[in-house]
Amino acid sequence: VQLQASGGGLAQAGGSLTLSCSASISMISINAMGWYRQGPGVHRDLVAIEYSDGRANYADSVKGRFTISRDSAGNTVYLQMDGLKPEDTSVYYCYVDINRGISRGPNWGQGTLVTVSS
Repeated sequence: VQLQASGGGLAQAGGSLTLSCSASISMISINAMGWYRQGPGVHRDLVAIEYSDGRANYADSVKGRFTISRDSAGNTVYLQMDGLKPEDTSVYYCYVDINRGISRGPNWGQGTLVTVSS
């Protein structure tokens, strides 16, 4: 599967950015789609994830500020980031959990850098 992520960039504190990630696979093959982030020298942490049944989980640090959603085809995931803080600066990775075929299991997109200035 191919994952194409976009939307990173520079924002000021309090501003907004939207990330998107499209998977080259049908929604019936997807268990979950989401976003993780990883700063220098630290492990990759969950930001937000949406499951095929519609449930969504968020990191405590982004609750109330970030919103995850998917398009009607179910294979593009968005992360609307509002009220950005400098501590949100990180490389964000798209994540897709696939339930069949040769790409079965966790799959990662290329990282997209988000920089928030104070």
